[in-house]
Amino acid sequence: MPDGYRILFLAGGAMHQFAMVPANLATPGGTVAYADSGYWAQRAMAEAARQHQVCVVARHEGTQALAAPPLQGWQLPPGSAYCHITPNETVEGIAYPGLPDVGDVPLVADCTSSCLTAPLPIARFGLVYAGAQKNLGIAGLAVVVIQEALLARSSASLASVASYRLQAQAASCVNTPPVAALLVTAMVLDWIDAQGGLPAMAEANQRKAATLYCAIDASQGFFCAPVALGHRSLVNVRFCCANAALDTVFATEAEAAGLHHLRGHPRIGGLRASLYNAMPQAGVDALVDFMAHFQRRYG
Repeated sequence: MPDGYRILFLAGGAMHQFAMVPANLATPGGTVAYADSGYWAQRAMAEAARQHQVCVVARHEGTQALAAPPLQGWQLPPGSAYCHITPNETVEGIAYPGLPDVGDVPLVADCTSSCLTAPLPIARFGLVYAGAQKNLGIAGLAVVVIQEALLARSSASLASVASYRLQAQAASCVNTPPVAALLVTAMVLDWIDAQGGLPAMAEANQRKAATLYCAIDASQGFFCAPVALGHRSLVNVRFCCANAALDTVFATEAEAAGLHHLRGHPRIGGLRASLYNAMPQAGVDALVDFMAHFQRRYG
């Protein structure tokens, strides 16, 4: 963590931050910039549009979100209060290959699904937020890392529990903190530290993702990964059977074999394996073995 940043532990989740970010960082009716990378970026944009003028500065490529928004050529409107990105989209299974250059405009990121999966250059951001339930702990807690200079933007008219400025002044205790969720997060952070910290998390996640993507790409087209190379998420691997009718069969038989939660998001369908920090390499190996067995029977 560089100097000049504060960490807030707030009740709720990322959905709460969809509303709190624009309420704290922009004046009513002001202009905010968003990059549309998929489902969760769109949810964040819709919430911001309830308060401000939203300018979409970049969109994902491909009709099925096959790639993250291009990182070049973003035209931010003059006076933009901030620029918001979602570096990892859990639904579409895409991830930004890098960070955009937004000049002096604070860059804001919803890192719920990618938080603590690898080192993050915090100094590139004005604000980063994450719901705890993916890699930090249990639902009910959101972590906000905010540049201290941005705290002054919180309007005095905001409800005290929704004010980043007042929460920072009160050490995140304007209201009673979600202590059970905080305890679990503290335990998870100790576990990550014992594993070797974020470099170790990054190495493990890259290895897990490589194991699964290699199995998909080596299946001679039986399994398909629709996301472009270089844009594939390391934590939400989206794939499907070339014969779409087999997707449901795969998910059902996988569950019977002890491999759960492999159905794709209802919005898109298909299959999806989430490889968050808590998923061990052994779990990915078991999935790959099942995939090979499934292909031999149905290929």
